[in-house]
Amino acid sequence: MKNSDQSLPGLYIHVPFCKSKCPYCDFYSITSLSLIPAWLSGIKKEVLIYKDRFGYFDSLYLGGGTPTIISEPDLIHLVDYLFTHFYFSPDSEISIEANPDDITQEKLKLLRNLGINRISLGAQSFNDYDLLYLSRRHTVLQTRRVIEMIRSAGFTNLGIDLMYGLNGQTETDWCKTLESAVDYKPEHISCYQLTIKKGTPFKQKKFKPLNESKERSLFMSTSALLEQAGYLHYEVSNFAREEKYICRHNAKYWNHTPYLGLGPSAHSFSPNQRWWNVKSLNKYCELLQKNRPPRAGTESLTEEQLQLEYLCLGLRTSAGIDRRFLNNLSALKELTDAKLVSIKGGRVVPTREGFLFADSIPLLLSE
Repeated sequence: MKNSDQSLPGLYIHVPFCKSKCPYCDFYSITSLSLIPAWLSGIKKEVLIYKDRFGYFDSLYLGGGTPTIISEPDLIHLVDYLFTHFYFSPDSEISIEANPDDITQEKLKLLRNLGINRISLGAQSFNDYDLLYLSRRHTVLQTRRVIEMIRSAGFTNLGIDLMYGLNGQTETDWCKTLESAVDYKPEHISCYQLTIKKGTPFKQKKFKPLNESKERSLFMSTSALLEQAGYLHYEVSNFAREEKYICRHNAKYWNHTPYLGLGPSAHSFSPNQRWWNVKSLNKYCELLQKNRPPRAGTESLTEEQLQLEYLCLGLRTSAGIDRRFLNNLSALKELTDAKLVSIKGGRVVPTREGFLFADSIPLLLSE
């Protein structure tokens, strides 16, 4: 096999199964675990569609849903099938999402034996009140015990996912959660602001969104606290203890590197094209039974669209974008004067304050 290269694509597998549906989540998920065999059969069929077009990867990400609720035999079968039909570089990042209430010592041993070397733990908070508000099934004590188990099992790349902006959550509460996470020295921390999506139970409960001032204060405190603790704020919501712990797979989304997504609702990108799968397991399996790709849509991207995507994605990261791609120099000057971006080594990079305007800055620069 050839050596790993940053331009190698990544492979994402959507595991849509959960024990229960979180009230804020709008990702495609179902609670009918009896459908796992049908889903697994569909994944195998979809692998065969793409194995010649996408043959070589340097990252695998098992996301969901809750991948760790799959039975041991099914998980072994899935990973073995992927490793048999695709090539992965020797130093591949192999990630799995996990919830604290689904992890056991036996499960961790299995994950290690399968070659999984990175765990993304959905802790969400180190405050039991927050966990109740989010309708999470685990407690803070469970999270703490599971983190210790993960370390004892030999995992040296742990990511902890957290959420802020909850109704009733004070900035002091949130900073205590951050400090609790930092105490465990995870290699990666993701901090997501709770946003209420259409069709979720939280949307129907008339959740009160953060005002602009509170949103800014929480974001700035998050960035300052984690950077002071030694973390690199490398993307709007993501922090790595060292550059080598930047999530290689997710970085492909921001770097315009090709990736293949398999499973219902999964998205894919290949040089000038995006496509996405149907958001229904039944429809997904039905199309594959007919030997048809389970796509819901495809988009061919023009040079102008690719340029805008490059701006939008790159300006979400601390790496920023190449200054040579910008023509609107007056807008660039306004943004630098406002201290929302800076110029470093020929690249336009967002400041901490600029991260707050990650959606609007690219639009200003593209005018």
